[in-house]
Amino acid sequence: MPDRPNILFILTDQQRFDWLEMNPEVPVRTPHLRTLAARGAWFKNAICPSPLCVPSRACLSSGNEYDRCDVRSNNTPYHHEQTPYQRRLRDEAGYHVMGCGKFHTGLNTTAPGDLTWGLSGDKAKEQWGHNEALFNAGKNQSVLMMEKSGEPRDPYMTFLATRGEAQTHIDDYAQRRGEPSGEDIFLSTFPSKISDEGYFDNWINTNALDLLDGAPTDKPWFLEVHFQNPHHPWDITEKMHQLYREPDVQFPHPEYADAKLTAEIHQEVRRNYAAMLEHLDDCLRQMLAKLAQRGELDNTLIVFTSDHGEMLGDYGQWQKLSPLQASIGVPFIVAGPGVLQRAPNNAPITTLDLHATFLDLAGVTPGDVDSLSMRPLLAGETDHHREVVLSGLSAWRLAYDGRYKLIRGYDPAKRTGGHNWEPMAVDPEEARQLQRDRPIYLYDTTNNELDNLAQEHPEIVAQLDAYLTE
Repeated sequence: MPDRPNILFILTDQQRFDWLEMNPEVPVRTPHLRTLAARGAWFKNAICPSPLCVPSRACLSSGNEYDRCDVRSNNTPYHHEQTPYQRRLRDEAGYHVMGCGKFHTGLNTTAPGDLTWGLSGDKAKEQWGHNEALFNAGKNQSVLMMEKSGEPRDPYMTFLATRGEAQTHIDDYAQRRGEPSGEDIFLSTFPSKISDEGYFDNWINTNALDLLDGAPTDKPWFLEVHFQNPHHPWDITEKMHQLYREPDVQFPHPEYADAKLTAEIHQEVRRNYAAMLEHLDDCLRQMLAKLAQRGELDNTLIVFTSDHGEMLGDYGQWQKLSPLQASIGVPFIVAGPGVLQRAPNNAPITTLDLHATFLDLAGVTPGDVDSLSMRPLLAGETDHHREVVLSGLSAWRLAYDGRYKLIRGYDPAKRTGGHNWEPMAVDPEEARQLQRDRPIYLYDTTNNELDNLAQEHPEIVAQLDAYLTE
């Protein structure tokens, strides 16, 4: 692979690994992701180091696994002595580092409830290692901050205020929270009254295209684009709402779903989720077109992945936070200069390894981190990368070999729904005790994640457990 390519890093929020057009069982339309995968590498068994926004992103930035990164929940500050790869790309490799969207890598608000990036979105750029930045708060967070203060506290709500749409957006979210209609935020599927121009991912995409327009041509650049979708609530524009309803598209029913919800409720949620994914795919189309216009498609590495997945009703669970595959699994597609075109790869992969990969390609030695460069794998120099990948949150930790998954510290009864979770941040010693006290689970992910096979396969338990112990 060539040294020092431009790098376009697209990170979505809460996107399942299996909701891609390449999966014939799910009728979602993502033609540009399909094309990207066809000219590069698609890793079907990729997972995140922790299925929650901040820990997942913090692990990636630091290059360390969940326990070594020590960012345990969404309310934990990032420890900057673990130098983020963005700062090393800028300061050591001389890259022009740009970013926009939901940068939620560590606690991103101050005590008064202000976004650490400020109304301009670039207040923290020196500390994090960006030359240019326009970062906003998360979907729910930006609304809550403005509701509390009475004025915008992040760039996105500032943008909406200039358009006269801020209150429209706030009222929409209040309705989805059940004020006063009794709606459930995890099940609300009515279309938003927000305009297409004001829709958050369109705004983020416009910012990304503007940054690309101004990217230097005399030095390599790195652009990270953090989209908000397909994170709940399932708020989509009127135009997006029609995508899978005229006519209605039928999606697979959730696996082992909660009997309390009707099949039609699940279908409505899944239509909104699919519309978000199709919209993200179109954002990718626009960025690829911009690269082509700049004549940079051939010297830009493109990485598309997500911070974690979404249970979407499978096993009676919603959101993320769970060690089950729909929660930890993410799409992972890489294409660009030197990336070998290949069939879908079933090896176990972790997004943690993007840290070392980005630095390696920029000519910087990653150093003492858990992240491992994927450069030899992407270039086709080897078919072997890792035997096992890891993930963790709360009290549980897991090891996954691409088929079998061993979990310690897991209590399925505390992973049941949108509002019913074990605490996200558990004291390390308490977590270790729960990992010793609770049953060990071994799942064959090619079958299901209900049947505990730990007693039937003690040799596999021993092999995977060795990785957790280490």
